[in-house]
Amino acid sequence: MQETLFCLRVEHLLPYSMSDSNTTDFTNPSTFILLGIPGLEMVHVWISIPFSTVYAIAILGNFVILFIVKMEPSLHGPMYYFLCMLAVTDLVLSTSILPKTLSIFWFNSREIDFSACLTQLYFIHSFLVIESGILVAMALDRFVAICNPLRHSTILTNLMVAKIGLAVMLRGGIIVLPYLLLARRWPYCRTNIIPNTHCKHMAVVKLACADIRVNTYYGLSVVFSVICVDVFLIAMSYTQILRAIFSLPTKDARLKAFGTCGSHLCVILIFYVSALFSTLMHRFGHNVSLHFHVLISSGYLLVPPMLNPIIYGVRTKQIRSRVLRLFAHKGT
Repeated sequence: MQETLFCLRVEHLLPYSMSDSNTTDFTNPSTFILLGIPGLEMVHVWISIPFSTVYAIAILGNFVILFIVKMEPSLHGPMYYFLCMLAVTDLVLSTSILPKTLSIFWFNSREIDFSACLTQLYFIHSFLVIESGILVAMALDRFVAICNPLRHSTILTNLMVAKIGLAVMLRGGIIVLPYLLLARRWPYCRTNIIPNTHCKHMAVVKLACADIRVNTYYGLSVVFSVICVDVFLIAMSYTQILRAIFSLPTKDARLKAFGTCGSHLCVILIFYVSALFSTLMHRFGHNVSLHFHVLISSGYLLVPPMLNPIIYGVRTKQIRSRVLRLFAHKGT
């Protein structure tokens, strides 16, 4: 969601000398070169250990969530359907960047095809918007479940959940599509070197020898419109939820109702706080080292997919008990 607006001063960071082909004019580059984490090339192999660990936990955790919801009929409800959508989104997000990042760290495979770079760019940004939309849908589910529990099953039917999921996906795909179309149309004549582990919107278009203000303005409008609209909707939902919770007669009832929202609130905080921190870092952290920018940018895309299934697995009783039964069965 954040745009990479820091200067591309990479000549002194290259582990190898740039050839003339990297600096001469070209209008249709066949490949870009991803530097990985500039300035830390000598420790790429060591950095790959936490990266691969985070990726393995994210893959395992989200697949466990999908498996448990599929195998447990009692979990076939709106809350868990939205949780499955979140798990799939996290799998796509982490898989969009980690395989290429690890190939850079392990094999020094820095080249990425121009079309593959734009595809990666599209998947990263569109699924970030999709994840934000899913969090809104989950807030809607909690709102209906707590504020109108008797009509929850009639309002959020399977068909309605499917329509909400489709709308969230279409919004993410359509709103990010201009990124791809604009990036493809520009001529590129500066360099084909990207000082990052993956292709991001502004990191790519800043290499174009054209006026990219339309990209900048549209990118900022997408970031702030998506965040502002989604956070507003979530805030409105939880305002009504809290009012309903505090109106309950007993403390146990209030704790039980609030407990059903705890996991979702944790996931919301992780996603939007990390998004805000990453955005502010790239807007105002001009004196921060480039490798720290790249680490923050990568962490923003990798840490939430790892933490989300852990949070739901620990805090949701139905999932926690099913996981314990699954591993106890395997142990037996």
